[in-house]
Amino acid sequence: MVGRPAAVRAVGQANGANPVSRVQPCHRVVTSGGGLGGFAGGLKRKAWLLDHEGLFWPSN
Repeated sequence: MVGRPAAVRAVGQANGANPVSRVQPCHRVVTSGGGLGGFAGGLKRKAWLLDHEGLFWPSN
C-alpha cells in the first residue's frame, strides 16, 4: 500500500512499534484477487470456517 515493495523492513519495524496489535485468524486471510488462497487445513475447511462464521464465500 505504501508503493515501495522493497520497504518490507521499514513496514515491519513500524508494525512492531505500533502499540495497537491486530490479530486476525489465518483462515480469514484471502489472496489479493479475493480468492481463498492457501490454508494448512485445506481450502474446503477454510471455506467451511468462513461459512460457519456467517461469511458467505463462493467456491474457489
